[in-house]
Amino acid sequence: MDGQALPPPDDPAGVLGAEALTALRAPAVRRLLALRAERRLSREHVRLAGECLDVSERTVWAALRPGERSSDRFEITREIRVLLAYWHGNASAVHRQLVARAETGPHGSDGQPTTTAESAAPPAGAPPAAVPLLDPMPSLSTFLRAVRRDLTAGERAGLAAGPDAARAHDVFGKRAASWRNHVWEADHVQAPLLVDADGDLVRPWVTWFIDTATKVITGTAITPGVPSRASVLAALRAAVLREDPYGPAGGTPEQVRVDRGKDFLSTAVTTAFGTMGVTVKDLPAYSPHLKGTVENLNRAVDRMLFAALPGYTLTPTKHRSGRRSKGAGRRPETSGAMSFQDFTWEVLAWTHWWNTEHRPQALSGRTPLEAWQADPTPITDIPATDLWTFTLEDDGRPRKLTSHGVRWRGRTYIAPWMTGQAGRTVTVRYMPHHDHEIDICDAKGSYLGPAHLADAATPEQLKALRTVRAERARRLRAEVKAAERLRRQRFAPATTAGPARRLGALTSAQAGDELAAAEHTDASKLALPDLIPPAAPPTGWRTPAALAALTGSGQRNAPLPGQGGASSPDAPDGRVASATTDEDADAS
Repeated sequence: MDGQALPPPDDPAGVLGAEALTALRAPAVRRLLALRAERRLSREHVRLAGECLDVSERTVWAALRPGERSSDRFEITREIRVLLAYWHGNASAVHRQLVARAETGPHGSDGQPTTTAESAAPPAGAPPAAVPLLDPMPSLSTFLRAVRRDLTAGERAGLAAGPDAARAHDVFGKRAASWRNHVWEADHVQAPLLVDADGDLVRPWVTWFIDTATKVITGTAITPGVPSRASVLAALRAAVLREDPYGPAGGTPEQVRVDRGKDFLSTAVTTAFGTMGVTVKDLPAYSPHLKGTVENLNRAVDRMLFAALPGYTLTPTKHRSGRRSKGAGRRPETSGAMSFQDFTWEVLAWTHWWNTEHRPQALSGRTPLEAWQADPTPITDIPATDLWTFTLEDDGRPRKLTSHGVRWRGRTYIAPWMTGQAGRTVTVRYMPHHDHEIDICDAKGSYLGPAHLADAATPEQLKALRTVRAERARRLRAEVKAAERLRRQRFAPATTAGPARRLGALTSAQAGDELAAAEHTDASKLALPDLIPPAAPPTGWRTPAALAALTGSGQRNAPLPGQGGASSPDAPDGRVASATTDEDADAS
């Protein structure tokens, strides 16, 4: 055939390949053992298996000997797995400690290595009592081969870098195909770059909703700073509305998957979902695979958009929960930062490109918007006026319209539509953290209109206030930093083992002045609890010796002025001696 010579018939390895023959050995041996158990095994079976597996009959008979192969093979035990976890997956370090333990032998004193094994022992490691004694000791190659055989790739990664690294080797199944607006997923993602937001350099966050069936981004909100429930409500309003400038994708979903973020589970957000009849699925913590659609979107925007913007950096920043990460304390580079308005335009333009031009592999060549429009599932829309009230918070307190407007949180809000309606009972609804404008509803919940802050500060006043606050914060940081320098202790470097040696020289007078200042400000050292010793207990009481010593060896003191009794000039240090009689003590 085309000049290619076929392998000879007696060469099975040329037909199946060496790897295939190796994989067939275990099933062939199990079949021969089953024939032996049925007393039907013959030499012809062994010869035929050897010819098929390209091994000799002697090799096949050796494989059929009970327990011969399993007894000689080294296997990873639970104790060795604990050592691998101790050494963070470093199998060579575990083998060195096992060798040191084997050289010590079973008769070491308290499990400590002897002088003979000190040269082979690692400089640090697990306690000797936790190291098993292996006999015989496997070689390094055998030990590494057993680790690769008995531990999966996920287990080895988990021992080396933690559960998150092990999760990367797991296999996750795909969810069944669904329809549009069946399930949405929501999440925050932080842009790894700095933008100029009204004179301050901040790292913006993007909050969005995505439909899992069609991969279309239904709503997006960009926040210059840490997102809150206001960000979720703004993105939700953009996702549900299908009028300009939103849409055409949108409507009301049946379910929304979120993580355990407190902003997604806040009262305002859950109330808005519940009012619209949307089920909120709160996923377990540290389970990004359960909302893989939005997680893939977060990775895509980082590689497709953020990486091309000015100021992009791979340096980790402060997490939304407040945990500081590597590089969070470095001073950011301020040159070339884009404005927040330009960043918002870039994100919205990329979102439009994703919906109308990007063609994910899962959609078979269609764009997300094309997949959305091709789905015949009916869409449930909510009027904009009703949705506006759904995504606002209500303090639940009725108020009166006065000639000055509406009082809310100690401030007055007015609007042109309030003319001629003084004395009317209204309620206030508001967007979280947006106190410059509120919305007014009547007592029955019908929307009346917005209201603005009456005496809002001018932009010049706000700028001056920010300048004063920044200067105060800078001064406080400088003072705290100076105090930390005084508290800092420096030590000399060492090249040999020995105690730590502090650096910094002080004179005796300087040390005495600093100690005197500390004692003068320490209230616990200024207190004199024994200035007036307690009165002696009655005579009939069994007084411990320690208590008798504290009361002046049984000498009774006079009460304080105003408590009766007479003072004695013989009292030491001018203290008032007690003149209380036994009858008074019994009466008390």
